[in-house]
Amino acid sequence: MIKKIAISSIGPISKFEAKQLSNINLLIGKNGTGKTILLKALYAAIRTVEQFKRGKDIRSEKDILAEKLHWTFQTLPLGNIVNKGASSLSFKMESDCGERFEFSFGPATTKLIQNVSNSFSPRSNDNSIFIPAKEILSLREIIIESRTRYAEFGFDDTYVDLSNALVPTTKGRNYVAFSEARQSLEEIIGGKLEYDIINNEWSFRKGKFKYSISLTSEGIKKLSILDLLLGNHYLTKNSLIIIDEVEANLHPDMIRKFLEIVIKLAQSGMQFFLSTHSYFVIKNLYIMAHQEKMNIPTFSFEEDGIVESDLLKEMPNNPIIQESIDIYKREIDLI
Repeated sequence: MIKKIAISSIGPISKFEAKQLSNINLLIGKNGTGKTILLKALYAAIRTVEQFKRGKDIRSEKDILAEKLHWTFQTLPLGNIVNKGASSLSFKMESDCGERFEFSFGPATTKLIQNVSNSFSPRSNDNSIFIPAKEILSLREIIIESRTRYAEFGFDDTYVDLSNALVPTTKGRNYVAFSEARQSLEEIIGGKLEYDIINNEWSFRKGKFKYSISLTSEGIKKLSILDLLLGNHYLTKNSLIIIDEVEANLHPDMIRKFLEIVIKLAQSGMQFFLSTHSYFVIKNLYIMAHQEKMNIPTFSFEEDGIVESDLLKEMPNNPIIQESIDIYKREIDLI
């Protein structure tokens, strides 16, 4: 599990430091404050660690990281990621075992990153994933083809990696927590995904009826993606899952049920990084943190910096909460 992260001068983020991360970590704040940029930087780093010395891949950490940052942030030169006016960008992460991965580069960097340090052990079987806010299931083939055939900017690596991971489920034993999570997901969405090998397309089966993926709701497709990743053995208990705007396309009731599944998976050992603009997400996690006695570090991206708190101790003071309070006050004034 990633225990510590320290970042400076990446995109709009001047400084971010987390010294005691947990199995669930929450990012909140206004648009444009750097939440997704931080999550993408973390994703590029963890995927570099996972890819290094995997199978027949003989690339160095420097080469893997440079390519991952290039396709995740879709920019060249890489120096464009550095905060404007800063002399260099730095990223550091540390596991609960004391393993470290660090890199830094300046605004003049093009493709080659000189300063990379890695003490993580090879992770031959563990896969982390980034689930973006936008639905990708119906675009899977287009996303894969756009990269393999044209190799042009369009869909970044969070979309491409997820598309490649979405293969049909396989038979065989699975973790108990994963099987229970899949059963809960199927109950929530009322069905499951099926893959038609002949027509090379996904569909959603609900009871006796089968629906085209294009006619399936965005929320159902989002939850089905997690079900698929748990069922096809892409994810393990050591996987790190990043979900950008976890509430996207989900009804408040479905948000609560989905978060209950996230809690159970986190208790099995998986690590989650979530971002949200939703009061429903924050309040539900606050209640669940107390019910399960679980620390949920929360990072509020504000105009004057990033404020850290813990949902096990308090509800954070941030624009999302304040807007909910303001709505209540306006209602009282109207009455």
